[in-house]
Amino acid sequence: MAVIHHTVLKPTKLELLASWLPSRPWYSGGAGGPRLVKSGGFRLDDPQGEVGIEFMVVTDTSGAHPAAYLVPLTYRGAPLDGAEHALVGTMEHGVLGRRWAYDGCQDPVLVAQLLALIEGRAQAQDQNISDTPDREVTRSCRGDGPALADFATTEAVDDREGTELSAPNGAVLRLHRVLHPAPGSEPVLPPEAAGHVGGCWDMPDGTRARGVFAVVRTGPRV
Repeated sequence: MAVIHHTVLKPTKLELLASWLPSRPWYSGGAGGPRLVKSGGFRLDDPQGEVGIEFMVVTDTSGAHPAAYLVPLTYRGAPLDGAEHALVGTMEHGVLGRRWAYDGCQDPVLVAQLLALIEGRAQAQDQNISDTPDREVTRSCRGDGPALADFATTEAVDDREGTELSAPNGAVLRLHRVLHPAPGSEPVLPPEAAGHVGGCWDMPDGTRARGVFAVVRTGPRV
């Protein structure tokens, strides 16, 4: 499992995101730039041990109402070929040196491991503690699975609420960038959902919210 280093990052992740988030179509903060706090998230392990994978939830209080965003990130020790458009920024890590941070929806390693999580082949890890599963993260996968491997080579497309990747068989992987607390104890999934990932984050009032992070919707069989 990946080792989490408690060290100094320059700039910090929140500083990188404060510069990057306003460029996203799903961001709706107020004037003057984001005011961000980390509210939750989890990690996944790269089987090759090369890429850091983190699903971070940040809350922005710059607008009329606080907004929570899901920001999947990957951290690499060298640039990812052909992914200049997905670069969030670079950081100096106190242990690992220079790290390239990418929008994880555009990184095939993160996409593959997210799908492995949905299928039950990977386990969510605590965001801050090494070798510790995150028991708050939920997942499901029904039927024969949604042809998950097909998503790794498709282009991610942003809209006003999230990011989608489409597989050749018509299945869609959707990441909910703008997070909404579920009205009950468990999130409500669309009827066509073939799998999902859900998780928790902290609300500004100190309560704990739960919602959907990602959903796979089925498409026509080929």
